[in-house]
Amino acid sequence: MGLWSFMKDTGKSLFGGDDTPNEEALKQEITDLGLEAEGVDISVEGDQVKISGKGLSAEAQEKVILAVGNVAGVASVESDIKDEPNFHTVEKGDTLSAVAKKTLGNANRYHEIFEANKPMLSHPDKIYPGQVLRIPTK
Repeated sequence: MGLWSFMKDTGKSLFGGDDTPNEEALKQEITDLGLEAEGVDISVEGDQVKISGKGLSAEAQEKVILAVGNVAGVASVESDIKDEPNFHTVEKGDTLSAVAKKTLGNANRYHEIFEANKPMLSHPDKIYPGQVLRIPTK
């Protein structure tokens, strides 16, 4: 069982003006991103989301955690993922190159981070402070 913190006041707004998470909207976000949603159970308690993903690969489960966590109104995500994922929270002034240098030791490996975060990222330059990214562990 893992628990990851997210910046509640940043991210994609799905809930209109009040940013109160609900299961249906979060599940729809997973589907809209084209992520594997079969076997994903979501429950919401306030600003905490619990995810159970039976039968999902570690990569798919990590992407679901990020897709849900990077939504405005979500402060934390709890999941029954078996392996500890490698996540990085974007700081002010970060670029994918800077994140690659910090986490992978080489700024030129930014494309690996971009690929690991598709479809949540649509362009390498479109990241924002508070966003949590998946760092590949190759």
